[in-house]
Amino acid sequence: MANASLCHRLARAPGLTAEHVRALVAEAGGDTDRLCEPSVLARVELPPAARRSLAAPDRAALRADLEWCAASGVQSILCTEAAYPAQLAAIRGAPPVLYVLGSLEALCAPQLAMVGSRTPTPAGRAIAREFASALARCGLAITSGLAVGIDAASHQGALEAGGRTVAVLGTGLDWIYPSENRALARRIRDSGALVSEFPPRTRPQRQNFPRRNRIISGLALGTLVVEATADSGSLITARCAGEQGREVFAIPGPIRSPLSRGCHKLIRDGAHLIEAPAEVLPEIQFEYINQELNNNPPDSPAAPALDKEYEMLLDALGFEPVTLDTLVARSGLSGESIASMLLILELRGCVAPYPGGCYGRLAMTTKQTIK
Repeated sequence: MANASLCHRLARAPGLTAEHVRALVAEAGGDTDRLCEPSVLARVELPPAARRSLAAPDRAALRADLEWCAASGVQSILCTEAAYPAQLAAIRGAPPVLYVLGSLEALCAPQLAMVGSRTPTPAGRAIAREFASALARCGLAITSGLAVGIDAASHQGALEAGGRTVAVLGTGLDWIYPSENRALARRIRDSGALVSEFPPRTRPQRQNFPRRNRIISGLALGTLVVEATADSGSLITARCAGEQGREVFAIPGPIRSPLSRGCHKLIRDGAHLIEAPAEVLPEIQFEYINQELNNNPPDSPAAPALDKEYEMLLDALGFEPVTLDTLVARSGLSGESIASMLLILELRGCVAPYPGGCYGRLAMTTKQTIK
């Protein structure tokens, strides 16, 4: 492993990339202990701020970095080391150093990035969990950004399947953001990895979150977007994936939903339209043993019959959220009956309430037995 002090010094140099570090290593004749010698720094083209930082580092900050990483078990990995993920090393502008809390094996495993809205619909959240769970069972690690919404649902789906998941943070690893995902972060650390390019004590800053998106896509064989508005940050991750030569996937949604517009734009621009987890695997050329995914995908098991009135109500719901008045008009059932039936369907995970007093289907609602 590279000298930890050197890793922290490189990580704190503004604008430094893996390409710069490789050039320094070449100029130093492969001796990483010489990377910050004045004679080596003078012969490599570097961003001015990075050059100043490397020539005159903040020694107090470096000591604090070393102490915190040693106490917390965080590993720092230099981009020239074998433990640095090969997928990420191949992209332009890769970080010079990664801070990792958890499993290096998970970090280097074949990965699929899953991203989407921070305010998803209940159906979108359920789809993210189902896809992540199915793909994790096939051996893919699921990579996302630990944000609320689709990111969190994707991490949770992988964990529920007993699989691996990687969370890329836009802060230092000593600062879990958002705070409501701290318990989830602990679970990810225990069965996957928390990763950041930012040194300890880096607090949440708006500009750092789009920047970390290139790492989410760079670690992965492809990026799947579940729900996204037309200006969603998830589209930045998808754009990074395309620029990195990785596959981009999008799940379509209702045409009137703002959360479908980002995915539909990606599809128009050439992303793969995905309706089932098994459709992802051939596109990323991932070989897997679990044939159950092809033979019995999560969204297509045999469907038992519903009671007639529940069938009528689900047909009236369609596939976009509607109001109670609309359901009365479509189904011919009374408002009182519909309210009672919706409560039962909600308790069984078939439907969910939406803003504005609306209700909508969740995935697999036609596969439930209601008696």
